Amino acid sequence: MKVIIQIPCFNEADTLQRVIDDLPTCLSGVDCIERLIIDDGSKDGTSDVAKQLGIEHIARHNRNRGLAAAFSTGLEMALNVGADIVVNTDGDHQYPGRYIEQLVAPIVEGRSDIVIGDRKPGSDRKFSMVKRALQRLGRWTISRLAGSDLPDPASGFREISREAAIRTHIVTGYSYTIESLLQAVHKGLAVEFVDIETNPATRRSRLFRNIPHFLARSATTILRVFFMYHPLHILVWLSGLLAFVGLFAIARFVLFYLSGNGQGHLQSVVLGGVLVVMAGLSS
Repeated sequence: MKVIIQIPCFNEADTLQRVIDDLPTCLSGVDCIERLIIDDGSKDGTSDVAKQLGIEHIARHNRNRGLAAAFSTGLEMALNVGADIVVNTDGDHQYPGRYIEQLVAPIVEGRSDIVIGDRKPGSDRKFSMVKRALQRLGRWTISRLAGSDLPDPASGFREISREAAIRTHIVTGYSYTIESLLQAVHKGLAVEFVDIETNPATRRSRLFRNIPHFLARSATTILRVFFMYHPLHILVWLSGLLAFVGLFAIARFVLFYLSGNGQGHLQSVVLGGVLVVMAGLSS
C-alpha cells in the first residue's frame, strides 16, 4: 500500500523543513511513503527548498491559485503516481506529523474512506471567543446540511482513500475542506474524525483577511454546495417566493379595481404576471 503525503504550500520556505522532519517514515500496513509538494505560486523559493529536501514529487502553479486549486492539483498528481491513500497536511506546520498514523489506520483497516483530524476549534483557547463561537455555528450549520455530526469540517488535516479521492471534484475557488466533506457525505462515503492537537501558529491565516470576509466566503461555498446537491429545495422556495409576491401584486390590482380605483394600477398586473410566470419556470 502506497501513501502520498501532500503539502500545499504558498511561501512556506521557512517552515517546510520542520514539516518534513515531523513526517513519519513508516506506517503500519503501509509499504511506501512519498512526499508531494504543491507550490501554489510561491515567491520565496519554496520549490527550491523542496528539491534540497529530496521531496519525491513537486507540482508548481505559475501563479497563486488558492488552496482549493492546490488541493485539487495534489489529489490529481497523487493518484497519477499510484497513491492508495492521500494524506493532506499544511506547509505552515499547523498539524503534528505524529497523528498521521492514527488518521491512516482506519483507511488501512478498511472501515473509513476519509479520516479528518478534529482540532475541537469550538473549545480551543488558542482561538478568540468570537472565532470559537463562529466555529460552533459553522459546525452546527454544516452538520445540519450533511445530516450527520461533523465535529471539525474546516480541518485540512485529513486522509483520503484512493476511491474517495477519485470521487472528489472541487468546484469552488475558496477552500476545499467544507466542499469535499459535504460531497463525501452525500456520496455515501464513510467519514471518521480523530482527536488531534495543533502546533502553535507560525503566521496569520492567509485564507481570509478578516471575520466578515471569512463568513462571506464560507457562506458562498456552503450555498453553492447545497445547491449542487439539493437544487429542488432551493428552486421550490424561490418559486414559492416569486409566486407569493406575484399573486400579491395581482390581488392588489383586483382590490383597487373592485373599489373603482383600478385606473393607474395596471403595472401591478404586469409585475404580478411576470413574477408568476417566473415562478412557473423555476419550479
